[in-house]
Amino acid sequence: MNLNKFSLWLMACLACLINTLYAQEKLTVSGTVVNPDQAALTGVSVVSASGAGTVTDGDGKFTLSVTRGETLTFSYVGYQTVTETAGPEMFIELLPTAAVLDEVVVVGVGYGTMRKSDLTGAIASVSAKDLRKGVITSAEQLLQGKVAGLTVTQPSGDPTQGSALRLRGGTSLSASNSPLIVVDGIPGVDMNTVQPSEIVSIDVLKDASAAAIYGSRGANGVIIVTTNRETGQRSMSYNGYVAVGNAANQLDLLSANQWRDYVRKNNVAGAVDYGGDTDWQNELQRTAVSNSHTLAFSNGGKDSGFSGSFSYLDAQGIIKKSSLNRLAGSVTGYQYGLNKRLKMEASVHANKDTYQPTNMSIYQLAYNLNPTLPVMQDGQYTQIGGTQNNNPVEVLNNRKDDQTRTRILGFGKAELEIVEGLKGVVNGSYEYNSQQGRFYQPSYAYDGRSDRGYGRRNLGDYTNLQLETYLTYDKTFQNAHRLNLMGGYSYLNNTYEGFGAERRGFDTDLFDYNNLAAGIDFRLGDVYSYKGQAKLISFFGRVNYVYDDRYMVTATLRRDGSSRFGANHKWGFFPSASAAWRISEESFMEGTRDWLNNLKLRIGYGVTGNQDGIGEYRSLSLMGTGGGAYYDQATDSWKQSYGITQNPNPDLKWESTAQTNIGIDIAFLGRFNATIDAYIKKTSDLLYTYNVPQPPYLYDKMLANVGDLSNRGIELTLGANLINNDRFTWNANLVMAHNKQKVDRLSNDIYQTDAVPSGNLHDLTGMSGVFTQLLKEGYAVGTFWGPKFLGLDDDGKFILETDDAGNVIQQYLGNAQPSLSLGFATDFAYRGFDLNIAANGMFGQKILNAQAMNISYPGRLPGYNILDSWLDKNVTEGPIYSDYWIEDGSFLRLQSVTLGYTLPVHNAWFSRIRVYATGENLLTFTGYSGLDPEVNFSGLNSPGIDKSIGPGDNYYYPRAKTFSFGINLSF
Repeated sequence: MNLNKFSLWLMACLACLINTLYAQEKLTVSGTVVNPDQAALTGVSVVSASGAGTVTDGDGKFTLSVTRGETLTFSYVGYQTVTETAGPEMFIELLPTAAVLDEVVVVGVGYGTMRKSDLTGAIASVSAKDLRKGVITSAEQLLQGKVAGLTVTQPSGDPTQGSALRLRGGTSLSASNSPLIVVDGIPGVDMNTVQPSEIVSIDVLKDASAAAIYGSRGANGVIIVTTNRETGQRSMSYNGYVAVGNAANQLDLLSANQWRDYVRKNNVAGAVDYGGDTDWQNELQRTAVSNSHTLAFSNGGKDSGFSGSFSYLDAQGIIKKSSLNRLAGSVTGYQYGLNKRLKMEASVHANKDTYQPTNMSIYQLAYNLNPTLPVMQDGQYTQIGGTQNNNPVEVLNNRKDDQTRTRILGFGKAELEIVEGLKGVVNGSYEYNSQQGRFYQPSYAYDGRSDRGYGRRNLGDYTNLQLETYLTYDKTFQNAHRLNLMGGYSYLNNTYEGFGAERRGFDTDLFDYNNLAAGIDFRLGDVYSYKGQAKLISFFGRVNYVYDDRYMVTATLRRDGSSRFGANHKWGFFPSASAAWRISEESFMEGTRDWLNNLKLRIGYGVTGNQDGIGEYRSLSLMGTGGGAYYDQATDSWKQSYGITQNPNPDLKWESTAQTNIGIDIAFLGRFNATIDAYIKKTSDLLYTYNVPQPPYLYDKMLANVGDLSNRGIELTLGANLINNDRFTWNANLVMAHNKQKVDRLSNDIYQTDAVPSGNLHDLTGMSGVFTQLLKEGYAVGTFWGPKFLGLDDDGKFILETDDAGNVIQQYLGNAQPSLSLGFATDFAYRGFDLNIAANGMFGQKILNAQAMNISYPGRLPGYNILDSWLDKNVTEGPIYSDYWIEDGSFLRLQSVTLGYTLPVHNAWFSRIRVYATGENLLTFTGYSGLDPEVNFSGLNSPGIDKSIGPGDNYYYPRAKTFSFGINLSF
């Protein structure tokens, strides 16, 4: 029995067990009610469906006798009403309404937390219940459409691929544009080390005044992930689902009969009908069946506790052989001592992925092949020769590509209250990531015959060892002055190393990749290894002062010393300051307090850095291989030659981003809240590789800090608690953001460049040497540049705009950066039913439909296939790059719809049973004619070009439309 069938069988058995266990009986319920800060709530009304009731005591506890299976309603002034099925032991967390939200919600700010009401920077918070629903294969997907200004792009339906994160536009030309990820206080962690089910909340530090506490690593913003470490309750739960997915869209190519009809009517010379009827896309695809199972437990008390979870994910891709299997687990424990003045905690998160990536060249072949060609003939894969005519089913099946990825994160933390208000914290962590690749192409594979078998193995390890220690002082004076001080030290040691080997010429294919020594054909470069190390030492501090809950000031300073920096810039300073005025608390606003709950004005400025683009040893002079081999007469042997591969640059340093932010927070009528932020951020000392003269330089290229890049934008977040009573609730949230980017400078007196061509189409037929974009001063990254299309002449050839001399004019054709992004979510609850609807979209971006360029014109017939829609376009020549192929990429996607039902429990086995169904990627509203408008727009290589998601991959992995069915059980 395979795992998918077992999952269905297990859920059916659970449903039968639940049904047989129902029995009416009395139940004594006891529990605790707390706020989001885990503080006990006194006087909460607890009422059963039959009318019995009580209130919580001074410790937030209650006891009530009810009929098993009844629902209990928890209500408290200023908090949202919650209805839950009664269980023997209950732990209820009430969320505040907009009127008191700022007073009780605690937000992660880096090296500590603050009340939301005290914040002076631009920080967005997302709780676990608001994260994206559905089949999640990478943790970044949880945030898609949830935070204004944060774009999460998932440019592929491949379950083995992650998502690209970008906050308030890109800040770098050659370094990473992804935010820094902080997990449970540990910066620089792979977000996928922890599982989605373990995440309690995610806080996003948007502006530099908030992110500057992370110094040279915070230029792209910071995402703080908090996991379920101290629960304060005893519980056990199981969550599982089975999902079914199919391709949401595919190209409408000519069928075999359409191909025959065309070549017959048009007397196409050289047309060969092979007698088959093959849809090559369907031959590569399948109905993907995935399943996930998570078992979580906790046993928390006032003095000690532990929690843990174990999960298994089997995510099939809709392309055959594509899959991701993930086994994950975590264990956390905490202990108080010294009369609760000392707290010790430790945690380990670990997961292992086994997956099979897809060679996306199979789609290049599938889009090319004659549809009359059968997949197999006489028991063999059909081949007609030519690099563009290989059988894609043979390529898919006659390769073995097995990858494993292991992530481990462990940390220990000690927190000691030295005197009242003064705490010392020591946090040590170790992160280990390992990637292992195994590939074998057998000698009978069509492309592997000349090699007589090809095998490859590679292994890469990454370790991150950190020690952070800091002091915090938190004191309130005279009930009006609140002071928080923090200062600390951080040490980071990052090491990476790896090796690889490959061989050809195998006498047998039985070994696969497990015995490379059996290959007798070895070449220079078949074996390699590498190692690198970087260290970062930091001192940091922050002061936060609040007067009378009206005036707030925050200032931070961080000093980073990095081994990556050049000799003349080993240390960098990163300051920030921000202030807020809670206008609604002023005496002159007394007349508005019956409807205006909060009005706060914020302003901040800060400087952050980005050292990711430097890499290890980039400021030093390096030597390496590359000059070929030479014959040494003294030893009568061939030897490898070495030469200069990098010039020294003692002035190399981090990229620096200065950002100004102005924001307004408002809450009114006890139900509505809004946040508006406007920002200007400018990145200076951009890293880029420039050509330099020889001499005086020994190497012809140099990495240097030269350019400037700016982003300007505005963000809006709206939240509404529209209806909230004991029977029906309705909430809605909307996030919107506009960003405009511009490259301000690319050159200085030493390093010069006018414009840098990018967005090459070299790997597409007939497009060798063609660039579609320019990196140019005054324009954004991803600017399309080229000729304008004016129409077709009488012969079906492209007419391009020219000057008076007849030269084709190269001009601005649009930009790949979206000007507007949005996310929307609404949820309803009625009695036991709940419904959640989420959508996201991006608007204003341009997409180059390079996919259509390559397979559209009728001249491809009869040798290749074409799109059905192109038969009547009267185009007679091959594709020529122009704005004819550039389309509006705006889209709005119905991301997910989840309908759930919580059963009335009538037994002693379960405290909660919920069943649900989720549909994902149900509808996409767009004018784009390609497969999917959500293409990759990060980086410099090919942003906004619909052709690939990786080097050499010409075609897109189709996105799936997925339906999942699951159950949540609490024991």
